[in-house]
Amino acid sequence: MPDDAAAARAAAAAAEEESAFSHPAVEPDSTAAYGDHPDQVIDFYAPHGERVPGEPAPLVVVLHGGAWRAPYDRRHITPFADFLARRGFAVANVEYRRGAALPAQGGTGPVAGRWPETFDDVAAALDALPALVREALPQADPRRTVLTGHSAGGHLALWAAARHVLPKDAPWRTDAPAALRGVVALAPIADFTVAEKLAVCGGAAGQLLGGEATFAERLPYADPTLLLPTGIATTLVQGRADLVVPQAVAESYADAAAKSGEVVGLTLLEDVGHFPLIDPAADACAVVAEEIAQLAW
Repeated sequence: MPDDAAAARAAAAAAEEESAFSHPAVEPDSTAAYGDHPDQVIDFYAPHGERVPGEPAPLVVVLHGGAWRAPYDRRHITPFADFLARRGFAVANVEYRRGAALPAQGGTGPVAGRWPETFDDVAAALDALPALVREALPQADPRRTVLTGHSAGGHLALWAAARHVLPKDAPWRTDAPAALRGVVALAPIADFTVAEKLAVCGGAAGQLLGGEATFAERLPYADPTLLLPTGIATTLVQGRADLVVPQAVAESYADAAAKSGEVVGLTLLEDVGHFPLIDPAADACAVVAEEIAQLAW
């Protein structure tokens, strides 16, 4: 019976992933560069649908997931970006450099992320965003910005909102908190120590930090659980049936936040796995949009 239950969970997860990736990519209204590298770009989606005519729209900044690995770029999350735009949000979909080289220790797939380039890019994109939004999305109200991200992108969203509490020698540290209404992190890889114990995404967090030799040294600069409290409203949305980034990872971040004196919302969705959170065809995606709206409006 346990084997049957595990097989059923795996089949459900596979069906969810297939659904999420079945939507055709949605072309943006415009694209702008925030650097010279081909991956240093942001796609912009103008608000439409439910938006009140003439009223500035909240801005949602999206950071895609994919274990920080090169095969997964921003294209797979464009249906989600369009879904938010159809609900009246202005949307900025950020690309960043990901890992492409093979792991040194005989691995067979692309390594996760680049150190420090992945972090360089997210910091640079967020710093450049206000000026780019003024040009590309005049309908947007940058004063009502919500940062969201899925999986590895959820980690980057939590990290980007915590730059003001990075170690003082961190090159990405800012003097003040980001001007955000809040963060909605979707099944985020939010605690690197727990993620590594659970071998999340094949040990992607460890690869992002350069492997065992540099993991502990770089952890204080990258792990959201060590960058608390932020003082920025934060909500995590997590499927209880997530086999990719298990619930325990989000719960560990929420516990760390509570110990720091910060209240973090944790919305747990029954019978939901990893991918429905960004699948416009799934009920969970509507829940995500509502969590964003509660912070934005």
